[in-house]
Amino acid sequence: MKIFFQNNIQKVFFKIVTIFGLAIFFVVIDRLLKSIAIVDKSEFSIIGDWIGFRFVENYNIAFSLPLGGLFLNILVVIILLCLIIFAIDLSIKKQTVKLFLISNVILGAASNLYDRFRYGFVIDYLDVKYFTVLNVADIMISVGLIILAIILLREEKVEEQIF
Repeated sequence: MKIFFQNNIQKVFFKIVTIFGLAIFFVVIDRLLKSIAIVDKSEFSIIGDWIGFRFVENYNIAFSLPLGGLFLNILVVIILLCLIIFAIDLSIKKQTVKLFLISNVILGAASNLYDRFRYGFVIDYLDVKYFTVLNVADIMISVGLIILAIILLREEKVEEQIF
């Protein structure tokens, strides 16, 4: 019984470390590309004229929606604290997929928040034709939230069918 319990704890610990490790890898890529963008400021094509690399100072929120300033910084800090509490709950419940998704949201938001505090703006560098200029942190946040919302909506639908 003791060996089973220890093996279970080790498996959960390994999953959590792997989840955060992968999310941290994405943040490291984001920070590296932000460093290149702010120092080099060169522009070049990545995929034809569809996706390019271009430094942009983003004073707004995601997809350059016009909301910024001190209010935005306070709001992001509050949301991050709530997400951290949610992540702790997910880790206790051993919901690793949700934990991975929320970890990406938290670390992506933290990377962008760091930019706001250090530079006064978020460093964007991926120029997507006909869309916007964004960064890996934005992708981590958006994809994490979209997939998490789909999972939660499906779970809610299943619960409704049961009752």
